[in-house]
Amino acid sequence: MAGVKPTMTVDLAGVAFPLPVLAASGCLGTGGEPTVVDLRRLGGVVTRSLTLEPRRGAPTPRMAETPSGLLSWTGLQNPGVEGFLVEDLPRLEQAGVPVVASIAGGGVEEFLRVTSLLQHRPGIVALEVYLGAPDEERGRGRPFAARLDRAVEVVGAVARMSRLPVFAKLPYLEPDLVETARACVRAGAHGLTLIGGVPGLAVDAERLRPELAAPIGLLSGPAIKPIALAAVHRVARELPEVPIMGVGGIATGRDAVEFLLAGAWAVQVGTAMLIDPAAPVEIARGILAYLKDKQLESPAALRGRLRVPGTSP
Repeated sequence: MAGVKPTMTVDLAGVAFPLPVLAASGCLGTGGEPTVVDLRRLGGVVTRSLTLEPRRGAPTPRMAETPSGLLSWTGLQNPGVEGFLVEDLPRLEQAGVPVVASIAGGGVEEFLRVTSLLQHRPGIVALEVYLGAPDEERGRGRPFAARLDRAVEVVGAVARMSRLPVFAKLPYLEPDLVETARACVRAGAHGLTLIGGVPGLAVDAERLRPELAAPIGLLSGPAIKPIALAAVHRVARELPEVPIMGVGGIATGRDAVEFLLAGAWAVQVGTAMLIDPAAPVEIARGILAYLKDKQLESPAALRGRLRVPGTSP
């Protein structure tokens, strides 16, 4: 296969992206903020999670550095879905970048109202249902993903209403990750995003207080990469035909390749963009270099090639 010229486009069972690397939810806000990266060089943008009404978010401090990671809790700060449609979506549409709208809410009705407002909007190619959002309706603030019935209820309701493909974003759930993922797909999810941040606490021992006002936040960055890889591998092994977007600690092209080998169809980059907003561009270049080196024709050719002892090649 000497001389193979890889194509970088990816097709997630009908949802197409020009590159396999997207900006993860929240890293470019809702798309209206100034950015030093050319959006046209990204595979896509996942918006900050949108609620029906604007939310000011959590009290400060909201972020704290940890070894190999970042602990944060923003409290779903966003301009509200109508503010996004008026102010931010036109800029994303003008850039020509595929948009995955992340949606959130305190209850099923709010998810549905946000979904209804996002239909038939130019540039939006899919919805991502953020199941790490606190269930203010029945869960006493616990995330929707913490209860299988609530996760399925939200995903099923959104999928029935939406004319756009729906991706369910799940945290790492032990031991029920595969069961929850399968149930979300049965409820109508087109695909999955794995994983959301891992709950964590940072302590300021000098001041005898937590470093976040929350005080529990979500850990992201390189520290969670092995956890995210395990989640992608476990789910992809059981649901090989379901598109998966892998996210969690991806900072280099080699990191992204590892996720693709583990079973992801595409990847999202989050915390690395806080250090280098152009990280997705460099990560895509790294994937391309790997494909050329291995004489493979596309990112899809990496999927399922992870050699696990005791399984068929």
